Amino acid sequence: MKDQKKYSNKTKAAFILLIVMLIILLGNFNTLRNSKNVNDNINAIYKDRLVVAHYIFQYSKELHFIKAEAEKLNLSDVIKKDEIIHTLNIIHNIDDLYAKTVLTNKEKQYFDAFLLSCKEINKQVESKNWDKIANSSAEALKTLESLSNIQIEEGKAKLAIANAMYSRNNILGQLQIALLIVLGGITFYLLIKKIKKTVKIPEPPSLN
Repeated sequence: MKDQKKYSNKTKAAFILLIVMLIILLGNFNTLRNSKNVNDNINAIYKDRLVVAHYIFQYSKELHFIKAEAEKLNLSDVIKKDEIIHTLNIIHNIDDLYAKTVLTNKEKQYFDAFLLSCKEINKQVESKNWDKIANSSAEALKTLESLSNIQIEEGKAKLAIANAMYSRNNILGQLQIALLIVLGGITFYLLIKKIKKTVKIPEPPSLN
């Protein structure tokens, strides 16, 4: 009967240890997966937000130049045309880089509207319609502002997700430490119990 009880206690202890180790193992897998997701979100903030923000800045600079050139009254049509065509070529080079980034449906919608404004500028250059070029440039700049706002919101969302995952990883890490302490405590208790049973304290000699 004593052996059965001893076997039962060992089984219970082994079962508890197995559950704790399984929880820790699953927690580690989840932490690794979350760490990868955090890394992906941080990379996305750089690749698809900061890089695109740089392209938007370049677009804005070139469009301000086109608008300013179109509005100049003391500049010949030939010079205006040459400078605007040259600037449009710079913008088209940025188009290829921008199109390679990951765009949401909303971003793609605004980017398409921006490309239409640039196409309109290109069309009006040939007819030397400077007023329409200035208006189209202003429209393109408004679209860029909307794109920039979208980028900021998307960046904030990605950062919020990354921070939330980081917090979850911290909580899981603390839980794993707590479980390890419990595991160590159970192991220590079982060892002490076994030592007490194994080591017999000798009784003092009888005086009788």
